[in-house]
Amino acid sequence: MTDVAAVLDRALSLGEAGLWDEMAAELAGALEDEPDDAYLLCWLGVAEREVGNDGAAYEAFRRCVAQDPADPHLLALAGAGLAAFDDPDAERVLRAAALTGPDVALARIQYGAYLARAGLHTEALEHLREAVRLAPDDPVAYGELGTALALMGDLGAAAAAMEEAIVLAPDDSWTRFLLGLVRIEDRDLEGGAEALLAAAADRIEDPEAQMLAALAASSAGWDDRAEEAFARVAHSPEPLDPALHAEVDAAITAGSDAARALLLEDLVPSVLRERLIQPI
Repeated sequence: MTDVAAVLDRALSLGEAGLWDEMAAELAGALEDEPDDAYLLCWLGVAEREVGNDGAAYEAFRRCVAQDPADPHLLALAGAGLAAFDDPDAERVLRAAALTGPDVALARIQYGAYLARAGLHTEALEHLREAVRLAPDDPVAYGELGTALALMGDLGAAAAAMEEAIVLAPDDSWTRFLLGLVRIEDRDLEGGAEALLAAAADRIEDPEAQMLAALAASSAGWDDRAEEAFARVAHSPEPLDPALHAEVDAAITAGSDAARALLLEDLVPSVLRERLIQPI
């Protein structure tokens, strides 16, 4: 009989080390003997999602939920996994997590994040502010609170929450990138440019981040930094939009006024919205 607790200890250690393939293999092997164990299934879903095996991840989360787990931590993880695939059962599972674990910060974070992306701002803020109270040292709680505030248009409060998240997790380039977009949308061009440039330097795989950072730097009159960020686009392993690349290149070449117009009027509003609604 498989020692599930021992398997989970080994698997989570592998995940903490970023060895997601090995974690998935460890859990899949254990599931041969314990095919209905909700914990093994949930963490397999997490590992498969990390390595980009979306179909396997979704199946694991569905199988986990089918076991009717009562653990709010497990419900929060599985519900968030379903939400990433737009499964209509995600809301039910995440609501159950928050109801069964009102003092569990993870449950509050995941349900609040889901509600915020669904446009239920008042309810989302209730859960996310409670998550911050429960876990004042958790950067994810502050980051998701900032996301919810930005989605409802309270940009100043959103920036403040995101700044708290970055203080707690300085290497969080995702939240730093969102902070840059929020600041620019709030017409703090220099503050936004600084945040975008710092985030883009850590997000080499993200050509859109490089182009927005370059435009922001150009808008602020920092030509050398704009050129440096724009040059990184060519080294991104992710595909880029040739039309957008040409448009950004032309705006930077034309000068700060053209870069500012493209950034403020055309790109930041749509990109900010797209990034904010991406599931955690």
